[in-house]
Amino acid sequence: MNQPTRNSIDDLPIRTELRGKSPYGAPQLDVPVRLNTNENPYPLPEPLVARIAERVREAAYDLNRYPDRDAVELRTRLAEYLSKTGRYPVSRENVWAANGSNEVIQQLLQAFGGPGRTALGFEPSYSMHSLIARGTGTAWISGPRTPEFTLDPEAAARAIAEHRPDVVFVTTPNNPTGNAVPAETVLALYEAAQAAKPSMVVVDEAYIEFSHGDSLLPLLQGRPHLVVSRTMSKAFGAAGLRLGYLAADPAVVDAVQLVRLPYHLSAVTQATALAALEHTDTLLGYVDQLKAERDRLVTELRAAGYEVTESDANFVQFGRFEDAHAVWEAFLERGVLVRDNGVPGRLRVSTGTPHENDAFLDAARALMKDQGV
Repeated sequence: MNQPTRNSIDDLPIRTELRGKSPYGAPQLDVPVRLNTNENPYPLPEPLVARIAERVREAAYDLNRYPDRDAVELRTRLAEYLSKTGRYPVSRENVWAANGSNEVIQQLLQAFGGPGRTALGFEPSYSMHSLIARGTGTAWISGPRTPEFTLDPEAAARAIAEHRPDVVFVTTPNNPTGNAVPAETVLALYEAAQAAKPSMVVVDEAYIEFSHGDSLLPLLQGRPHLVVSRTMSKAFGAAGLRLGYLAADPAVVDAVQLVRLPYHLSAVTQATALAALEHTDTLLGYVDQLKAERDRLVTELRAAGYEVTESDANFVQFGRFEDAHAVWEAFLERGVLVRDNGVPGRLRVSTGTPHENDAFLDAARALMKDQGV
């Protein structure tokens, strides 16, 4: 019996800007040490798991009803967390939550981007910014970084003045390079964005809890076109939860509600996130351990002879390699999965447990000794 022919995506009447593109994703391979997706390596503590079960059980009795459409309790607790840790008081009206920070970004681009509008980001940076822009019909513009992967305020401001984007993305700490952006630079870019035309500036702080410095949340004061985006995937060890949120002027929260899907956050998601927020102090204790391990990776990689980018995230970019993918494969042969995400001559390793980091460093030293990578 003849097998039916499998059609290609290009056989479909797909939008022109999506043709030839690849979906976002990192290899999911069964290896002893997986350090390629910036996950928190520590499982949730047993008391929190028990509390999640309690809250989800309570929510289950009402699953025949739609969840709280506006996630009032969750947004209130997120505002309390931000006010406590971010050195700037925010209220529920300043906060919006969605299914991961990616949906937050998508909603922002649906509200402020779209056909005939543009978004600008400084690459290399988080590749989902450009992918989501493309998915919302927003034209993407790549702005400049220095050879050290930092932002030159004057060059970045010139790019904004030249292109007059509707949305500007600033990722700090930056993924995949790990370096942070000073508050003074963000202020300069915000002013440039307002001078060109009133534009939204989105500060993506997915990794801010791992930073040596502070959140840029206080910059929201008096800046109605500034947004700070966050996630519970990293610091809260809840990548499987898919909960992201933003802080901004209440008018921005009103705007994204125009494009959010009805009842977009399930009752189970809200219950789980609320349970995690009850255990903030414990979870941030794991963050302190990961920050110490991250700094150890930087020190040991440099001692082994690698070039390492300064990191304020829970990962480290290192190199420099003539063939980064070949080195990625060499690590994989030694049972260690790191990330090759296209930055020329560099690889990225997530911070794992001390045992996982030891295995990675052993492989890194062996490669340097055996192959002089």
